Amino acid sequence: EYIRSYYFNKMEVIRFSSSVGKFVGFTEFGVKNAEDWNKDASYMSAMRAQKETYCQHNIQIWYNNMLTKS
Repeated sequence: EYIRSYYFNKMEVIRFSSSVGKFVGFTEFGVKNAEDWNKDASYMSAMRAQKETYCQHNIQIWYNNMLTKS
């Protein structure tokens, strides 16, 4: 799962989760921005692609590394 969170003053404002597939806002400011970001099709497709680009690319490396240390 790919998660990108945005914080302000140690409080989570917005989160993108690959399992949800969209941004979710936790404050008034976060909800407003999440709605705007969710409407941007190119930004949403880029965020959804991050799971394949970042997570799935590195999972085998991390998995092998953990097996050698245990």
